[in-house]
Amino acid sequence: MSSVNPPEDNRKDEQALKPISIQTEYIKLDQFLKLADCVSTGGMAKALLQEGQVRVNGEPEERRGRKLYPGDTVEVEDNGSFEVTAGA
Repeated sequence: MSSVNPPEDNRKDEQALKPISIQTEYIKLDQFLKLADCVSTGGMAKALLQEGQVRVNGEPEERRGRKLYPGDTVEVEDNGSFEVTAGA
């Protein structure tokens, strides 16, 4: 007999949001991608966005200057899901 993992294992990534704390009112998406260690340069952020690999609050996003506020969620293909949180 073989056991098969149920398909809900794919949902773990959706539920496990990594908190990324900001010290300001908002952060621009390209800066956030660097802060979250998804990319190391602004040029890499631009390419990632143009390839359609980033979703903000569940919607595809291509604007590097998109302002993110605490409570926003960011999903980055092959990098995971993140939540913007307010720093102390």
